[in-house]
Amino acid sequence: PFKSAYVAAKHGIVGLTKVVALETAQATITCNSICPGYVWTPLVEKQINEQAAAHNLPREKVVTDVLLKAQPNKRFADVSEIGALAAFLCSNEASSITGAALPVDGAWTAQ
Repeated sequence: PFKSAYVAAKHGIVGLTKVVALETAQATITCNSICPGYVWTPLVEKQINEQAAAHNLPREKVVTDVLLKAQPNKRFADVSEIGALAAFLCSNEASSITGAALPVDGAWTAQ
């Protein structure tokens, strides 16, 4: 519940990505969206601590039984994975990749 604004914003970014890619294709400008799932960040650590306190659960249980319960690969992405994809997308080798929404979500969207 209460995710409608968040989800609408994500869909808007993907739509904007596609339009910008089309409008700039002949100018050899690329535009893509990196769509991460759960990434291990200080914000996620804070959320784990808050959920553990709110539900009187150990941190490990919050991770395994709440956050990653439905996650196919059962792990968080690392920020270095997101950064590596961003660096690749900025390279000449990715010059034909444009208008794409690239999930980095451990198969979440494959469900």
